[in-house]
Amino acid sequence: MAENRRSFLTKIGWLTGGLITPVNKIRARDPFNLTNDPVYFTNGFKMMEVSASEVIIWTRLCANEKPNPLIHPKAKHETQNNEYPIDFNEQMPVREMDGGVSGSPGWVRAIVENQRRKQVSEWQQASSERDFTVSFPFIDLEPDTEYRVRLEGKAENGSVTARQSGSFRTAGTAARPTDLLLTTSTCQYFWNHDDKDRGFKTYDAMRQIDPDFFIHTGDYVYYDRIGPMVDNLEKARHKWHAMDGWPSLKEFYQHVPIYMLKDDHDLLKDDVFPDSNPLGEFTLEQGLQVWRENVPLKDKPYRTFRWGKDLQIWLVEGREFRTPREVQIQNARTIWGDEQKQWFTNTMKASDATFKILFSPTPVVGPDREKKMDNHANQLFREEGNWLRQFLADMNGVFVVNGDRHWQYFSIDEETGLREFGAGPVSDAQSGGWDQDDNRPEHRFLRVKGGFLSIKVFRHNDIPKIEFRHCDVNGDEMHREEFEA
Repeated sequence: MAENRRSFLTKIGWLTGGLITPVNKIRARDPFNLTNDPVYFTNGFKMMEVSASEVIIWTRLCANEKPNPLIHPKAKHETQNNEYPIDFNEQMPVREMDGGVSGSPGWVRAIVENQRRKQVSEWQQASSERDFTVSFPFIDLEPDTEYRVRLEGKAENGSVTARQSGSFRTAGTAARPTDLLLTTSTCQYFWNHDDKDRGFKTYDAMRQIDPDFFIHTGDYVYYDRIGPMVDNLEKARHKWHAMDGWPSLKEFYQHVPIYMLKDDHDLLKDDVFPDSNPLGEFTLEQGLQVWRENVPLKDKPYRTFRWGKDLQIWLVEGREFRTPREVQIQNARTIWGDEQKQWFTNTMKASDATFKILFSPTPVVGPDREKKMDNHANQLFREEGNWLRQFLADMNGVFVVNGDRHWQYFSIDEETGLREFGAGPVSDAQSGGWDQDDNRPEHRFLRVKGGFLSIKVFRHNDIPKIEFRHCDVNGDEMHREEFEA
């Protein structure tokens, strides 16, 4: 049955843009002449959507060995905490912009193996239609098992000149307890980097604690900020090239799988709704296109993953299904849409995991600023927010971890008791939007700075426990909460 399934998947290419399905041996013949045209994995690679039996390997084939150097100094904004490039020429050729990485046509294959079995993909073509990105779905993996990953790349008529390697561990099954550590963060604007050579200190700090996986809760890039301000498809793609060119990110992803959520800034612009106007020539549909080039998913943008007996995570979609902003409706406005809400309630009720974490691109509890109107902690979506908070509070062992907010916090909803952790932005320069002295009744912890949130699931004397730690950009602990099943 497994062999038939692999054959079927190979024919239909079940992963959008990925026409390669892993096999037990090399099936493709090398059709190329042995010349030595160099290509590179300058944007690294990502191991995505890891489960107990599957993984998707993503990469991009590049023409230059290193990203363009930073040629613009930066300075703090006059009224905001953010930093911006000085005298950035928005009309300069994109290929010459700071951090730029040109793509290259060619061919890539991926190899995933453990001590017992080796799977090798067929060669997949990297072409300009998908910005030279490729992705490889691997199935039939063993649970709770360490795997090695190797990537090989070559030009159209060349021998292999690009090689990259890494490793990851698959998720454990629901039958057995599994100790694990994960990290999460949000909101990273290229010019708010805090290490001019490596990018972001947070990624190096997370790498030091060796998490089992990482969840980025949205705003991976910022289309609507200068350096460049996106007004076409080429500039939007550049934002991803520059971000993924930072050494701190590339080295982190070599050994830490990632799940990604999207939010407004890496789809189009601030507080985007389905009826939002384009950024110049860059449309919402193109924003979805670029997202899918860089974040290949097997199916729907909302999904759930089990990591052992004691943890299940839910990753939800907050932009594609929401009620258009300018539409006049009689019923309550929705962020999730009916289909996603039904999926979520069904899967949450069916779960027997000890701890359940909803990862949301935007707040559910908050508190949030009164002027905001795009999340469940706001008045515009009050009815759906009330329903969601009550539903989650009625379940056992549920926590919310959110992105989007540029400060770290732990809050408890006064009406339902639902607990929410805001991970905070990747860098201190990205922090802001809240007054450090504005402690609301919901707050149990508040810090208007950057860093990350680590979550540890473990057992002590066979009692399941979960620990949340807010850390600064250097990895130093700022706050800790521990809960027992």
